[in-house]
Amino acid sequence: MMTIKEMSKLTGVSARALRYYDEIGLFHPTGKSEAGYRLYDKEALAVLQQILYFRELDIPLDTIKEIMENPALDRNHILRAQKQMLTAEKERLERLIASIDEALKGAETMDFTVFTREESEDLFHAMFKQMPEAMRETAIREFGSAEEWKEHYLNAVSSEKVQKQYAKVVEWYGGREAYADSVKHPLSEEIRTSYKRRLDHVLEKLSDQRTMDVDSFEVRQLIGEYGFVMKQLLQLKEEKEMMLAQAKLYLEEKTKSAVDDQYGDGFAVFLNRAITAFYNR
Repeated sequence: MMTIKEMSKLTGVSARALRYYDEIGLFHPTGKSEAGYRLYDKEALAVLQQILYFRELDIPLDTIKEIMENPALDRNHILRAQKQMLTAEKERLERLIASIDEALKGAETMDFTVFTREESEDLFHAMFKQMPEAMRETAIREFGSAEEWKEHYLNAVSSEKVQKQYAKVVEWYGGREAYADSVKHPLSEEIRTSYKRRLDHVLEKLSDQRTMDVDSFEVRQLIGEYGFVMKQLLQLKEEKEMMLAQAKLYLEEKTKSAVDDQYGDGFAVFLNRAITAFYNR
């Protein structure tokens, strides 16, 4: 049998985290010593290693708990998810290496175009088709007609500034095709509503923790879940840069005021610090 200290040293999981796993019903010790200290055997070690494997997939602890309690666990599905994550990371690194190669060549001119006018027009039509009727009618009234609205949109997105913003967003999605696919095939309203409810739940729990250290296990766990849900909601392959951009948004006065009004004074600044600490660690 191992003590909690020995288990922590062997697995790299802090004693505090092991106690927290026990508290939430995710991972219990095999037993306790006469003095009341937690003890773990080899079977418990195997269970913890499985939990750590799922954490590598960025799966929230409450979801891992459901998986662990499900005897009909589809391991092939988990492996496919792992492969997808690693492939996305591989593609991201290849893009970074290509960018460095271009910089080393000393390229003096850069083409900032991410989507051509024809591709932007396709995205507009997809957006127009998926947009709620009331929102679509409001925009048409504002611009005079759907065609004038389209021309305004195409002129706006053709600017270097917007194309640079597109480049950043495309990076989050893992490529132009992935971004375009997310626009043309959005999640159903039912699924989006479900994700938004989960986000509200996470933010409410974070609000309760806003006096805690942003590097505490509890806060980091909630920020990790926040990022995971945003990744699923926006259908991203990589959420880090998007979350860091979101963190900066929380410091803008309008957003800061709205967030604090909903979740309590100081919450926007706390979110900024917690997200930045989590993703820059």
